[in-house]
Amino acid sequence: MSAGKQMLSEQVYVRLREAIMRGDYTPGAALKPHELAAEQGVSLAVVREALVRVVGDGLADRLPNRGFAVPAFSDRRWQEIAEARRTVEPVVLRLSIERGDVDWEARVRAAHHRLARTPAYLPGDGEYYSEEWSEAHRVFHRTLLEGCGNPVLLETFDRMWTASELARRWAARRTPGRDGGDEHRRLEETALARDADAAAEALVQHLTLTAAALHDSARGG
Repeated sequence: MSAGKQMLSEQVYVRLREAIMRGDYTPGAALKPHELAAEQGVSLAVVREALVRVVGDGLADRLPNRGFAVPAFSDRRWQEIAEARRTVEPVVLRLSIERGDVDWEARVRAAHHRLARTPAYLPGDGEYYSEEWSEAHRVFHRTLLEGCGNPVLLETFDRMWTASELARRWAARRTPGRDGGDEHRRLEETALARDADAAAEALVQHLTLTAAALHDSARGG
């Protein structure tokens, strides 16, 4: 693909990713390449390249002989993602606590401060978390794990995070009364206290609550 087409594909990818994350497409909605190409004013090849990237992010599915679609609202799918995160991330957090230096501690504190000071909801944004809060949330969780010093493990986290982001947002708009601030504060405190057992336990509980909220929502239709 030429440089020009790559740039167009990047633009389409960013727009499509943002639209899915905003909830512009309902769970299971078809992503039709021809329609997207017409809407964006680009070629079919450019759209398909962007769609393949969105699939790689876990924000769309490629269906045999049926094109592309936003992931269906599947309790099993998101429970599997949550299980993967509960299995991998506490292990990485333990390594991070063991290996992290003073600079890591400072980054964790700064990331938590930013998260705690960023409004989760903004006027006019409806039930969804704000983009600023969502980014601060991602940075905080990633910073907790960066002390491990293993880029392969961090890349694994990045893939799981993106794949679970839709699930977290769907759960978030159904459980607005959840005290996530207290959960994040406990993660920061236990990590900086170098209490690996308590930190791992807090992280598992944090991830489990999100999965449980989505499970309840799925059962409710």
